[in-house]
Amino acid sequence: MVYRFRIILDNDTDDDVFRDIEIRDTDTLEDLHNSITQAFGFDGIEMASFYVSDEDWNQGEEISMFDTGESYDESRTMGETPLNTVVKESQTKLIYVYDFFSMWTFYVELAEIVEEVEGTNYPNLMFVYGQIPTEAPQKSFEAEDDFDDYDEFDDDFDVEDYENMDFDENWN
Repeated sequence: MVYRFRIILDNDTDDDVFRDIEIRDTDTLEDLHNSITQAFGFDGIEMASFYVSDEDWNQGEEISMFDTGESYDESRTMGETPLNTVVKESQTKLIYVYDFFSMWTFYVELAEIVEEVEGTNYPNLMFVYGQIPTEAPQKSFEAEDDFDDYDEFDDDFDVEDYENMDFDENWN
């Protein structure tokens, strides 16, 4: 079987940038990583990770390039994780982050599963749309509420005012 993915650059502009890639379901996430870096013109030497995602693009389990040894549980790596163990019809979304200094972030979505076509070399870059910017789009991590004027100590509470405290000082 062959997976057809659409890989969309997460950017805050009106310019859409995406690539469509076909890859065998038995290929690994490392093969998909290499296909994505080539399709977007990266050199492929920076660290990267895939994250299993739900329908709302919430980031889940990390599958990294290398075992970082930072956790005690079994962590998966790209090279030893076949696509068909992560992606299926019920689990179609991944988040891909390339170059943790620049934070190139991509949404990877399974578009369809098709039969392999004889004579086609896989992975196969099927479609290219949009030009990737020279720098990674900046992420905005601002809260919706304005907390600039918040003062955590401005609550009119006087720790020296024992008369108005709501407790019995002879409780025991």
